[in-house]
Amino acid sequence: MPVVHLNTKLVRLLCYALGVSALLITYAFYLYEPHVELAFYDRDWVHRELEVVKPLAGCFNVDRVSNKYNISENLYGPKRNEVQSGVQLRMGLDCYNLAGTIRSAPRNGPQDIPNDERVHFHTYWRSDLAPFGPRQEYMLKSFFATQNADTSRLILWSNGELGHNPILQSYMRKYPRAFALKIVDIPGLAVGTALDGSPLLKRKDAKAWVDGDLIRLLLLWNYGGVWVDMDSLLTRDLDPLLEHEFVTQWDCYDKQYRPFNGALMRFHKHSPYLCEAFHIMLTDTPPRADSTDWGATLYLKLWRRLVAENIPPFKILPFCFSDGRSCRLDNRLPDPFEKDDPQGKWTMGLGMENGGPLDNVLHNIFGVHLHNQWDKEFPENGWVDRLLLKRYEKALGA
Repeated sequence: MPVVHLNTKLVRLLCYALGVSALLITYAFYLYEPHVELAFYDRDWVHRELEVVKPLAGCFNVDRVSNKYNISENLYGPKRNEVQSGVQLRMGLDCYNLAGTIRSAPRNGPQDIPNDERVHFHTYWRSDLAPFGPRQEYMLKSFFATQNADTSRLILWSNGELGHNPILQSYMRKYPRAFALKIVDIPGLAVGTALDGSPLLKRKDAKAWVDGDLIRLLLLWNYGGVWVDMDSLLTRDLDPLLEHEFVTQWDCYDKQYRPFNGALMRFHKHSPYLCEAFHIMLTDTPPRADSTDWGATLYLKLWRRLVAENIPPFKILPFCFSDGRSCRLDNRLPDPFEKDDPQGKWTMGLGMENGGPLDNVLHNIFGVHLHNQWDKEFPENGWVDRLLLKRYEKALGA
């Protein structure tokens, strides 16, 4: 067998190149935190579920719109604030600054508004997953510290009895007109919708994704108002947003097949948007367990069908309005569960002190989505503790 002799200089050059490459890669990892996301989508599923635009069910036809829904005002009426950007908001603090352009009207004095005329805020806690404790209470504190208890009502829904919980009992006593506990009756909520009597109403999964996505739509159909995920901290009165019906942007990357999120959403009672959503849920492929098929995927299907038939679609709030963690490393909110930077700095060298740039951002946006992580605690004197939790306590007189 012939022996191949490699040129000594070539071998040295290759070794040198490999060594330099290794040093450069190591240095790059020292300077930058790699943030790569790979997602694989079945091409047949994409074509079947997303690329094919099916017709609407006719819920926007004049003879089918509920008399409880004012289509002239809600779809075509003048609005005080614009809540969509029209461009991607990936540079610097653009998204947070845009949130600051949305102005709140001055609050009126104390009012005695009947329950059915208040803005209903809905949230949900599955009693079979975990007990309701102090960690879950933060969402309630954030609500009553930021929203107008004279004009709004928070309803905590569950699949089991929560009335014996001492934390919740204290809120019932303190806010008898603005707080309520209710048990979800899915078949009852679905009466009169396309899903009435459907076996799909029994769908649920271990993560409460499928049933959670179903419940939020049914509650908004029956009561109207705002849905807020339990793993959220509200930072500002949502009132200036409520002239619109909306979902939120999933993150700042504009994922092609998952651009929308329902962690914060607003629809009026008997909204034809929801009517169309129920039609899609009934007639399209049933949801997979632990999926967003009845969440992000459903909203995308609905949006595409609306514009295909020249119906003004629901609004899409920019990601940072309620989920500022979902963007690039250089402009997303700090990790709520990590200790503050030792130098007290956030992105671009901006400060995290009280009254500083991060504090100003939190006054512009409307909430912080924590993405579950119920087993984690907020660091003592960290930015969440200082700029949010302690202020909730002060606002509530605790």
